[in-house]
Amino acid sequence: MTFHPLALIFPALSGEAFAALAADIKANGLHEPITVTDSGQILDGRNRYLACVAVGVEPRYETWDGVGSPLAFVLSRNLHRRHLDESQRAMVAARVANLPHGGDRTKPPIGDLLPVTQDTAAKMLNVGERSVQRARDVLDTATPEMIAAVEQGHVSVSLAARYASQPPETQRDIVAKVIEQDMKPMEAARQVTAETIEARRIAQPTGRYRVIYADPPWQYGNSMPPGSMDARDHYPTMPLADICALPIRHLAEDDAVLFLWTTSPCLADALQVIAAWGFAYKASFVWDKMRPNLGHYNGVRHEFLLVGTRGSCQPDARTLVDSVIVEERTAHSVKPAVFRDIIDALYPHGARVELFARGRAPGCTVGIVGTGGA
Repeated sequence: MTFHPLALIFPALSGEAFAALAADIKANGLHEPITVTDSGQILDGRNRYLACVAVGVEPRYETWDGVGSPLAFVLSRNLHRRHLDESQRAMVAARVANLPHGGDRTKPPIGDLLPVTQDTAAKMLNVGERSVQRARDVLDTATPEMIAAVEQGHVSVSLAARYASQPPETQRDIVAKVIEQDMKPMEAARQVTAETIEARRIAQPTGRYRVIYADPPWQYGNSMPPGSMDARDHYPTMPLADICALPIRHLAEDDAVLFLWTTSPCLADALQVIAAWGFAYKASFVWDKMRPNLGHYNGVRHEFLLVGTRGSCQPDARTLVDSVIVEERTAHSVKPAVFRDIIDALYPHGARVELFARGRAPGCTVGIVGTGGA
């Protein structure tokens, strides 16, 4: 037997659910016949058919009467029979929507169906079109394990879409923690992120440095507005006390300069860190990201690069640099390279170290200090 394309839009039963169905059919027989098309393809009842084959029960068939559309028939049968959450319905809608929003009618239809847009599919499955778009991203880029986790109701489509571009091993590790260790999906994702950073940890730098550039993993607690991305979704954060306690005093020369990234909610914390590390606040740069993020009191489109000094460490070059730099933001926590260029221009001499860095910068020792990473 072959399956009609519409028989594949709903997730297949697996594990205990499939075993229970097979056991019931073996004990009590097949209650509901399997629906086939005139051409003999299974239109509805894929799971019942596979369960019959698994336990050696001869399937019973009925031919679809052709009333209405095959899509409406399949949706009606399955939505009433199965209790799917919003993410699972979004995945079904994404499979139904064989065209992107707006309709590219050059693409072939599903079987004998007319093309269905994402908007139409979203209404059919009673989900938002944005959820369908996320589901399409998951189907296009996520690993089979992540796709199955969403379809089986273990992981939300929004979380899966967020991590669909991550390396396959990262996605598989998240799913494994959710299913095998019964962890909540977000907790699993954060733990995998932390483990990944720990695995590639760079040794704590030694020696003393004249120029220190740091982007600490600030901990925001519950201060982020609803709908905002939490820093913990990208890297492990550190409490303020732990950041202050880092042994930066021992890394700095007697005459040294510190460039410290912070955000508006953590501005007061950053001033404490500057003092705790043995520096005195002197000035700041502002990174204008061009597009705002959601904030509690306003739309936040900037970050601060604070400047502190220890001893006597005015710039080597007397170049007038604008304090406001306009650069579009890219990935989370990635800072524009122009700020490193500014630091190099102001302080071309002396050893330099970059703390909590995402990658290596030419001529700069890179280290991850403590338990965080940015």
